[in-house]
Amino acid sequence: MAEPVAFVPALDPTGHPAVDEALGRLEALDGVETEAHAAVYEDVHQRLSDTLTALDREQR
Repeated sequence: MAEPVAFVPALDPTGHPAVDEALGRLEALDGVETEAHAAVYEDVHQRLSDTLTALDREQR
């Protein structure tokens, strides 16, 4: 049997801690059942959305 391949490739740091933390959650996909992937994606999306909203507020 072939060795399992990592689902999520290694990501380079973005330089923004909140973004790196959110994207780091994608690593959890390797450890959860397929049915739970949507919840991980939703969490990452929400974290990134919150980060963009905060950056937008800082620009005003």
